[in-house]
Parts: sequence; C-alpha cells; structure tokens
Amino acid sequence: MELNALRWCMPAACTLLLAAPAWAADASDDDRPVTASLGGRLHLDFADFHNDRRGTPNKDDTEIRRAWLDVSGKFFVVDYKLEADFSGDRVEAKDVFVSRSFGDAGKLTVGQFKQFFSLDDRTSSNYGTFLERGNAGTTLAPLYRLGASWQAARGDMTWAASAYSLESIDAWQVKGRAAGGRATWAPGATAGDVLHLGLSLAHERYDNPGADGVPALRIRPRPAGHLSDNSRLTLVDFSAGRDTDVNKWSLEYAQVNGPLSWQGEFSGATFDDGSQRGKVLAGYGLVSWFVTGESRVYDRKTGRFGRVKDVQHAAGAFELALRYDQMRGDQHLIGQPDLRDGQTEAWTLGGNWYMRPNLRFMLNLIESRNRDRLAEATVDRTRAVTGRLQYDF
Repeated sequence: MELNALRWCMPAACTLLLAAPAWAADASDDDRPVTASLGGRLHLDFADFHNDRRGTPNKDDTEIRRAWLDVSGKFFVVDYKLEADFSGDRVEAKDVFVSRSFGDAGKLTVGQFKQFFSLDDRTSSNYGTFLERGNAGTTLAPLYRLGASWQAARGDMTWAASAYSLESIDAWQVKGRAAGGRATWAPGATAGDVLHLGLSLAHERYDNPGADGVPALRIRPRPAGHLSDNSRLTLVDFSAGRDTDVNKWSLEYAQVNGPLSWQGEFSGATFDDGSQRGKVLAGYGLVSWFVTGESRVYDRKTGRFGRVKDVQHAAGAFELALRYDQMRGDQHLIGQPDLRDGQTEAWTLGGNWYMRPNLRFMLNLIESRNRDRLAEATVDRTRAVTGRLQYDF
C-alpha cells in the first residue's frame, strides 16, 4: 500500500469506524456487525539530573511522555484498531491494523503494529516495572512497522512471525524490508507461579542509510532515562549510504513466585554493510517485590506481563524493584582495528504505587556510566531521579 494513500484514507476510516456503532445501537455486542470502544493512556514524566563535568549536562525537565487515544472493535468479519500519540509536535500513528482470528490456528494481522521482539518490549508501557525499558528494548526492538503477521497460542506456548517494511506511517524515509518472530514457553503457568522462557529473532535489510535523505542507522541508548539525550553514547553508526544487513536476537527468562519476581534478557545484533561491521550486545536483570503481597500478572496467550488487578489494600499496592542494565558496541572496517568500542551501564532502583489498577505513580533512581573502551576512559557519569504519574483506560 502506498503511504500517501494510507495517510489519505486514515481520516475517512476513523470517521467511518467512530460512527459505525450507531448503526447497530439496539443490538447486543455479539450481534453487532460493527462495534467500537475508546481507550487511551496519559503518562506525565519528570527528571532531575546530577551531572558530572564530563560531557554536556542534561537539563531537568518535565514532559507529556505519552498521550495516546485509540479506537478498537469489530468491523464485520475483521477486528480493527486505530491508535495515535498526541504528546508531540505532531500526531504519531501507533497501532493501525485489521486482524482476523481463525480459532486455534491463529490470528492474521495486516497494517502497522508493534513487531514481536523481546519480553521487555512486548510488555506494555502501562505495565512495565520501570519508567524505561532496558537498552535493547529501546534501541534494538523494531517497534511499530507496516507489515503482516501470524500469531498463535497453544497450551503453554505462543509464537508469532511477521514480514514487515522498515517504514512506518510517520517514518516513511526509512527504506528496507525485514522478517522476524518470537516464541515463548511458560509450562503450567498459574497466578503467582510463572516460569517464562522466550526467543526472538529478526533479520532487517536497510536501503542506503545516511544517503539521499534516508536517516542514519545508529544505536545510541539513553542511559539515564528518556530526557537524558546529552548522555547518549554512539555504539555503532552506519551512515555511509551502503545497504546494511542487521541480524537481531534476544533470549528471555522470567519467573514469578508470589510477590517476588525476577527477569532477565540477553540480546544482540550484528551489522554489515560490505565495508564495515558492527556488533552490539546487551543484557539486563531485574528483581521485583510487591511489599503489599500482590503478584505480577502473566498473560499466557501473548507471553508477556499485564495489569496488576487484585490490589489487596485500600491504600493501593506498593512495588519495589532493582535493575542492572548494560550495553556494549564495537565497529570496525573489515580486516581493520576497531573504529569504536563503547559501553553504557546503569543501575535503577524503582518504586511503584498502584493507587488503582489503572492509576499509578512511579519513581526511579538511576546511576549511569558511559565508557570509551578504546580510550580506556569514562566519558559520562549521570545520576537521575525520574518519575511518572500515569493513567490509562
């Protein structure tokens, strides 16, 4: 589908789908050929930084991190979802797709949707333990792309595979094609007792990154939160305009034992443009404890964590968590010494107050450090206090 045509059709489709439920206002939900429901999320963030004298200091700031609205429902024989983020200077499309379930065989999805890569990225920002995902989730995961996927769940297993463009509705300058998938296994998972194992794979081929108006292909994590742009360290940079092949993978592990849970992933990617090669390795480990006795909720049908629902106290639920996150990248001309070799790491102590299942306050204390391994020098050290008030419906 041409992106210009897709952009032209979206306003008309939104109007049609929003108005459609009125056609069947007197029917039950099961009988209606067309339905619609409204959802959304609002995340209000702040950050306070303590910078050292190395590098450019980060500025204390606040932001509307997410202001999403979505319409989803049924349109005759297919399901649909239209979702957008209104927090920035321009509206950004998120999920924009139609899907059709074929019973136990699985579900077909066509349009723009988040790709299937890693437990950290597949867990919604509404339900994550920390304000930010780990470095791999924020830099390697393919995020929202135009494509087609098939996903299924049977017994203790889930799997999903997709073929997708590297374009999205809003980032049409990025050219290329890709395929990826994810499989998970959670034997006998029950509420408060979960063992999760997973594997994600993806192959992407970028056309001419860095040339003819195409954005460069760079891995530059934010070690001290979303507002820590000045602490970003470039781990690999492919911007010479040559087609670049990227192979990505992630190994997943998580366990829930009553109010305690722990989780980790080991992820990586290789880059090759025919003249130079790069490699990125990332890993994190976290432990979480619900002081008030609740458990993290696991969705066996999608192989990810969901909403904490059974709040046991009138004052709400309280969660404490600790995470260590590290990412390292190196790059070299073929047959030559390294051009770059960098590493970033961060410790994050988090506290979450679930006032309601859909309303929570989050506070993170972050200690981050960037190191240039070629120069054997620490190039940035930043401490941050970050927080969020979030509501979803």
